[in-house]
This record gives sequence, structure tokens and C-alpha cells, in this order.
Amino acid sequence: MADFGFKINPCPAGPSQATLEAYRDFAVANISDAMSRTTGTSALRPVHPSRRILGRAFTVRTRPGDNLLVHKAIDMAEPGDVIVVDAGGDMRNAIIGEIMVGWATHRGLAGFVIDGAIRDTGTLAAGPLPVYARGSAHRGPYKDGPGELNVPITIDGMVVLPGDLLIGDDDGLLAIRVGEADAIAEKVRNIEASEAKILAQIAAGTLDRSWVDASLKAKGAL
Repeated sequence: MADFGFKINPCPAGPSQATLEAYRDFAVANISDAMSRTTGTSALRPVHPSRRILGRAFTVRTRPGDNLLVHKAIDMAEPGDVIVVDAGGDMRNAIIGEIMVGWATHRGLAGFVIDGAIRDTGTLAAGPLPVYARGSAHRGPYKDGPGELNVPITIDGMVVLPGDLLIGDDDGLLAIRVGEADAIAEKVRNIEASEAKILAQIAAGTLDRSWVDASLKAKGAL
């Protein structure tokens, strides 16, 4: 029997390929608006700007500074999965680097999200795999555990469940429950349509700004 603190669970079914494709070009800001601006991360940044991340969340909770269970996650995850690691936000030891990302790329994974540090940052930034992290550290990790795979985790204040749809761009990251993804996608399409009309009005010079003074008057400011 494994020591207490070690759990290795299979990842539950994630979003369908059709749902993933529906989200492929959505801006995270618009998804956030569709989710009432109540969730998401902003402190975990991409190492290569303008590189989006999208896939099923394969979650890892690990002791800060240790990556034994992250190695197991890379071996277990399926092509298209995003490995999402709660490393406690610790910045003293890097959780992943060039070698682990290289193996994950070979296996067809969709990227990493690390609430903690990474290293070999320049190499990762030049590589093909999206990586989001809190920052970088030159010190390497330990490989002792404990840790857990495919359990609910929290990264930068956002709860991520195994199997969630995980999406990120330059504005941050969002985790979306599979059962809510299609309804949220419809809201995003409506937001996109509304924004397209506003941008057309800006281009034509016909944008109605009367709401600004009306709002200020309602608050007694004018």
C-alpha cells in the first residue's frame, strides 16, 4: 500500500472534440465575461506570449519543490491533455524544465500549467509546447513525493477539477466544467456578436456614449 499522501487516479472523461474546437478561437476575456467574471487566474503567465493553451485538465497536487508525481502524470496523460500542477505557488525549486517538456511534447500533450516555478525558460519559450507558470527558478526539483493525480486542485485561487476544459491566452487561464461548457460557449458567441457591432460603430464614428453621463447622473456625480 502506498504511503499516505500518494493517490494515482485515472482522469475522467473531458470535453468532446467538438466542444474543444468551439473554444479554440475564443478570447479568455470573453469567456470570463460569460462566466460573470467570478473565476480564473492572472498570476500564471505564458512563457511565450500569444501562445494559447487548450485541452482536458489532468491535475496534479504535489509537495512544493517536488515533481515525482508530475513525471507520472506525463506518462499517464493522453495526447491533447494539459497537465495542471498545484505546487503551492512555491518559487524556490522548478517543477519542470526542458527534459520533461520535451518528453511531454513527444507524447502529444497540449501543455503545462504550473502554480510554481519552471526552469530552462529560454528553451521552453522557443519550443512548441505552451507552458504557463508563476515564474522561474534555477534550482531543480526533488523526486520524493508525496503527491496526488486527478484530484481537485487550486491554482492561483481557481479550482480545477480533473477533466475540466482548460483554456488560456495572454490574459490568463480559465477552467470550465464539462457540463457547463456548451452553455458558456453560446454566451461567448453572443458576446462576440455584440462586440462586433460595437467595433463597427467605432469604425463608422457612430458609437453612442450617452450611457456614460447617464450612469454618472444616476450616481449623483453630474
